[in-house]
Amino acid sequence: MPITKAFIIHGSMGSPNSNWFPWLKTELEKLHLNVFAPQFPIGERQNLSNWMSEFKRWENAADEETIMIGHSMGPAFIFNFLEKSGKKIAAAFLVAPFVGELGNSDIYPPTKTFAGRDFNWDKIKRGCREFFIYSSDNDPYVPLEKGEFLSKKLNARFKIIHNGGHINEKFGYTKFGPILDDIKTFIAKQ
Repeated sequence: MPITKAFIIHGSMGSPNSNWFPWLKTELEKLHLNVFAPQFPIGERQNLSNWMSEFKRWENAADEETIMIGHSMGPAFIFNFLEKSGKKIAAAFLVAPFVGELGNSDIYPPTKTFAGRDFNWDKIKRGCREFFIYSSDNDPYVPLEKGEFLSKKLNARFKIIHNGGHINEKFGYTKFGPILDDIKTFIAKQ
C-alpha cells in the first residue's frame, strides 16, 4: 500500500514551525506526500483532551497510507491516538520519545496528561505496522532509557543519536537526515 500522507506532531509548548519540522515537511512534500503539521494548544490549554479535540479535524486522514512523526511529547500523543481511536497507520517515527515521569519537575506537569499513565502496548502495536525510535545519548530532558524502554515495548527500530541533545533547534537540528533516510527507505518498501 503506498504512503500518501504524513503527520508531524510537535512537542510540549512547541510549534510546527520550529526545529526540523518545516524542513521535513518540505522534503516529504517533494516525495508527493500530503503533509499535515497541526499547531496544537500550548500554555494553559496544553492537555491531552484539548489536543485530541484539535486533532479531530484531521483524524479521518489517518489511515494505512499514513506515517506519523512525533518529537518529544508528540510520540506520547501518537500513542494515545492509536490506543483511543483504534485507527491503523503504516509507521510511526518517534524522536526523543518518552512515557512516565522524566525526573524534571518543570517538564513533567505539562506532559502528565499525555505520558503519565499505563498504555495498552498491544493495542498500540496493532495500530501501527512499524515503529522507528531516535534517542540521544545526552538529552538533558529525556533519558536514553526512555527510548530503550519504548523500543522494547514496540519492537521498534532504535537509533541512538550521539551528542544530539534533545534533537531540536537548540541543539543545532534544523534538519534531521536520519529520519528522512528512514522514511524514504520505508516508503520504497511499500
